[in-house]
Amino acid sequence: MTALPAEELRRDFLLDPEVAFLNHGSFGACPRPVFESYQTRQRELELEPIDFLDRRLPALLTHARTELARYLNAPPGDLAFVPNATTGVNLAARSLELRPGDEILTTDLEYGACDLAWEWLATRTGASYVRAPIALPVVTPADVVDALFSRVSERTRVVYVSHITSATALILPVEEIVSRARELGLVTIVDGAHAPAHVPLDIEALGADFYSGNAHKWLMAPKGAGFLHVRPEHQERVDAAIVSWGYTAGATFQERIEMQGTRDPAAWLAVPDAIRYQAERDWDTVRERCHRFTLEVEAELLSLYPLEHLAPDEMLGQMESFRLPKADPGLRDRLFTNHRVEIPVTGPSDDLLRVSVAAYTTWDDVDRLLSALARELEA
Repeated sequence: MTALPAEELRRDFLLDPEVAFLNHGSFGACPRPVFESYQTRQRELELEPIDFLDRRLPALLTHARTELARYLNAPPGDLAFVPNATTGVNLAARSLELRPGDEILTTDLEYGACDLAWEWLATRTGASYVRAPIALPVVTPADVVDALFSRVSERTRVVYVSHITSATALILPVEEIVSRARELGLVTIVDGAHAPAHVPLDIEALGADFYSGNAHKWLMAPKGAGFLHVRPEHQERVDAAIVSWGYTAGATFQERIEMQGTRDPAAWLAVPDAIRYQAERDWDTVRERCHRFTLEVEAELLSLYPLEHLAPDEMLGQMESFRLPKADPGLRDRLFTNHRVEIPVTGPSDDLLRVSVAAYTTWDDVDRLLSALARELEA
């Protein structure tokens, strides 16, 4: 087991060599050995669809789910595969029996698609979606906890937070948030879209009622590999997006969610290959190297440009967002079109530049970003 340098790991990826890809956080990138396993499963499906889907698939899914459960430290029976973390958050949210006047408590740092899901649910149930403002830059993780729970009321029923926020790239203190919420008798739902393989993750120890995550971002499985973990006491209330073969008498919540008619399950089946790929390359060391690199990139950017970083180092992993001097909604496209640098400019005001440092990121990628910013921020 050896942690390879970024230059060597880069050869494993199918990414365009002409692009400085600093946006791993949005959709991930799948290494070649994992992608080849994924394609092998797709070919097996096409070779004999009936045998694959009707006879072999249940055992294959059980194996993949068991390997993922071991990686996450979660009982296999409490996990179901979903296409992505947003799907899991939706399924968790719709399982709640909210009534008029109930409140869903969250932060104002959450992923926009999930904000829309909660607002949709609140409109239809008469509940309120309460977004606690989090002052940026954050000084300590405790500030986030205090700001969030300052908005708890007698009407609060649910606490929903991201493990790692999307636009601001902050690792939130989810352990403390879940613990305090449980003490208050509140249901906890965690959006872990960015967490698996980005930070050490022990779902049993965390104890959230619902945890939804992606395997296709930092764990680097193929696109469409997500999961939903549900504690046993909530599983009977979790429905699938549609009623299909998973609704036969005695079906588990896994079967309700996963048996949705014809679909390509190859991304789910490749999750063990992604886990093995990282294990064989000492990913704990790779992850720590990427974290240190992120802090080096931070120092370089802050020394060259009037940017603001948003949190202490302990709240950062392999991504970091910086506030630009002013909103610049066209910056993302100019960086790509003019310089072939792929990096998001996000946030409600289009003023957050988010850098992802993946296993394959090199100083050449960062230098291209610095050179591009020199031209575009002065333009």
